[in-house]
Amino acid sequence: MADVALQPNRVGATQPVRKRSSLQKALKRKSTSAFLMTLPLIILIALLVLYPAFYSVHLATLNKSMQRFVGLGNFEFLFKRETFWLVVKQSCIFAVTAVVFKALIGFIVAHFVHNIPAKGQRKWRGMLLVPWVIPPAMSTLAWLWLFDPSYSAFNYTLSFFGIGPIPWTGDAAWARFSVILVNVWYGAPFFMIMYLASLKSVPEQLYEAAAIDGANWWQRIWYITLPMMRNIIAITTLFSLIVTFANFDIVRILTAGGPLDHTHIFATWAFRIGIEGSDIPLGASVSLFMVPILAVAAIFILRDVNKRGNES
Repeated sequence: MADVALQPNRVGATQPVRKRSSLQKALKRKSTSAFLMTLPLIILIALLVLYPAFYSVHLATLNKSMQRFVGLGNFEFLFKRETFWLVVKQSCIFAVTAVVFKALIGFIVAHFVHNIPAKGQRKWRGMLLVPWVIPPAMSTLAWLWLFDPSYSAFNYTLSFFGIGPIPWTGDAAWARFSVILVNVWYGAPFFMIMYLASLKSVPEQLYEAAAIDGANWWQRIWYITLPMMRNIIAITTLFSLIVTFANFDIVRILTAGGPLDHTHIFATWAFRIGIEGSDIPLGASVSLFMVPILAVAAIFILRDVNKRGNES
């Protein structure tokens, strides 16, 4: 009788084990099927991203004729050129300044759109996204006409206020300002739409509680909005920094790196050396120099995001 009484317990004890094993098998099958479904995308990424990346590393170790291995000789040659360090400086100034202004403008515009009644938000979102939707090459051609030294619409408007013609693309300082301005105009809508989506996820109860406690507008932004958006701010900033560092079309169309190489960034100078100068290994070396700079920025930002995730 005692053995019979214990039998149901044994059966009950084995059921969870069987359920767990069957569940593990199902998860394994799902993971396998998921991997097989994503395998074409993985192969495509490997072909379009990984292969060119490793091939560029290989090219950077060859001489100009691409027939002899020179190791780090191309990088040693670049480090001795003043133009290279000028390009490094200009690329950092261009990327950091543009990203900061894009983030600030996107944050302000996102709050403006967020506070509009729901019926009118769709219209404003559509209009404000137009600069980001237009192909950069096409919009940069329009800006090139606005900056034209002979028919500049900006100079024509400024002439009514007694301000002389400004050499937008003929002076080094104004040329830097022009390329940064166009990049900010093109990239700010991306920040705006990302921040707007993040603002939608902030609970209104937090703002109501802060208002009851007497918090003003700036205190609500500093203690509620920014902490709730900090992860999306970090990821968006990192993504934009990578894209801005690798920017090519705006600088190429607007100034072509001039005047006197004072607006060249990594992408345009690599094109000048590698394609126009017929020194592809040296151009690949210039492009690869972006990797350590962006790697340091990515490690710093992502480490900060991980810390915040663990704290939360």
